[in-house]
Amino acid sequence: MPQVPQTLDALAVRTWCGLALEALGRAREEIDAINVYPVADGDTGTNLYLTVESAAAAVEAVFAGHETVAAAGAGRASAAGGRPTLADAVRAMAHGALIGARGNSGTILAQLLRGMALVLAADGESAHTGAGGLRLALRQAADSAREAVAHPVEGTVLTVAAAAAEAAGGAEGDCGTVARAAYDGARAALVATPTQLPVLARAGVVDAGGRGLVAVLAALVETFTGESPRAGWALGEAHARVTVAAVTGTGVAGGARPADADAAGAGYADPGCADDRPDDGGPAFEVIYLLEAQDTAVTRLRDRLDRLGDSLVVVGGDGLWNVHVHVDDAGAAVEAGVEAGRPHRIRITHFGLGDAHTAGAAGLPPRERAQRAVVAVVPGEGLAGLYAEAGATTVLARPGEPPASGELVDAVRRAHAREVVLLPNDADLRHTAAAAAEQARTEGVRVALIPTRSAVQGIAALAVHEPGRRFDEDVVAMTSAAGATRYAEVAVAERQSWTMAGICQAGDVLGLIEGDVAVIGADIAATAEAVIDRMLAAGGEMVTLVLGDEAPGAIAARLESRVRETYLAVDTVVYRGGRQGALLLIGVE
Repeated sequence: MPQVPQTLDALAVRTWCGLALEALGRAREEIDAINVYPVADGDTGTNLYLTVESAAAAVEAVFAGHETVAAAGAGRASAAGGRPTLADAVRAMAHGALIGARGNSGTILAQLLRGMALVLAADGESAHTGAGGLRLALRQAADSAREAVAHPVEGTVLTVAAAAAEAAGGAEGDCGTVARAAYDGARAALVATPTQLPVLARAGVVDAGGRGLVAVLAALVETFTGESPRAGWALGEAHARVTVAAVTGTGVAGGARPADADAAGAGYADPGCADDRPDDGGPAFEVIYLLEAQDTAVTRLRDRLDRLGDSLVVVGGDGLWNVHVHVDDAGAAVEAGVEAGRPHRIRITHFGLGDAHTAGAAGLPPRERAQRAVVAVVPGEGLAGLYAEAGATTVLARPGEPPASGELVDAVRRAHAREVVLLPNDADLRHTAAAAAEQARTEGVRVALIPTRSAVQGIAALAVHEPGRRFDEDVVAMTSAAGATRYAEVAVAERQSWTMAGICQAGDVLGLIEGDVAVIGADIAATAEAVIDRMLAAGGEMVTLVLGDEAPGAIAARLESRVRETYLAVDTVVYRGGRQGALLLIGVE
């Protein structure tokens, strides 16, 4: 049957990100297991998954931004914004991957996506919605990634990306044909990676980063054809091992350790062991951070980091960069970033020892695990302080920047406990938190996810938390307290929208109860009073108010006075939330 021509648009980008995330989710453990280069730390599959997860979340956020409140869950918006453009979607994809990039391969994948975005979002999108645009995008992706790596090595994801671009460049037809050609070229290059990189041949595996890219390109094929090419891959999905004898003549197959491994040198690493690292005197730390800096400063930074260590990858542009390097002096790598601009989201990992911040001083064993901890997502600095005072490990969710599951997993690791109660405090973070909980469980942590939908529900749960009682009893009590707390918020409408309370205009004050617009007003305090009245009509003993930085200074006293005078048996407690997005969070329990 003739293939129906496909169009490269925002919906195709969204579909590709979703399918790529699913593909990497299925292959994550397999890719981790074959990760032997540049360091056998067994996390390439996880890093690629977290990078694409961040990209996919950014694309979803762009689509959500073009929907009206009334259209939520019932289709795409129309007059209120419509579907995002291709340029909107690819820029979001590239930005999401950049800020969420993890590890060497994740950072390179972020640059591959940025390279595609440079083509697909340039000079409007009319010339880039077809096969020609996809060919150019894949070429730019491969070139951009190679330029971002200080010392490119063949037999890695760079080689696989170049082969994909070369194959796509010679393909004639629609987007599905080009995607299939790129996938086939990448797959062939992946099989040959052991002939280019001796450590792969000795371990009997293909390159892990390249294997991940093949999965991402398989998702691209499925996006445009509706059919996944994975089933036809003779290498097999289960292990992605190669018969190295067929391509190198060494007689090594299926990942078996070669008989002369010791004679071959210390570069061999068992791909099934995440802590088995080649004893080659390489750098001890992986340092990753986001950096706000000018191009000239980044050029100097590259030179300095190149002298400090290896595996240097600096990706990004337009003032925001993701920096990845392996060094012995982690402090010097961070200091270099401080001199270049403003580094943040700094992550330092000691190879074989986990997160450097969970270990003791040099030469000392890691600190003892606590029995139980609470990890919570909070929307503002003020609440972060409040939660921290109560003993919780916090993850700050800045307005418009929800945390990825990798950030939640990091927080669970920082908590360093055998048992963890996870409070997402946002209905939209339910799946993200579930993925983080599942990952933490694979690392031996007992995790209970309480589906809190607002920070005020989290406050209620934290108030009854008792580390001394049995884990299950503590979780039940916290879940009950959160479930008994109704939540609301007061915010300002950004644009005209249809809501359950009628049509709102940009600048109107909205009172949302349990996520739905219940009140539309012009005055912040009056709208908040109307929301509290509606909530207390069903009863309640305590009103919790969390004020954002933009809330009027006198609003707390006015609302406290109203509750005290109108509802004699109801108490009020007020917290400062900081830059939390909403003007006011309200809880009634």
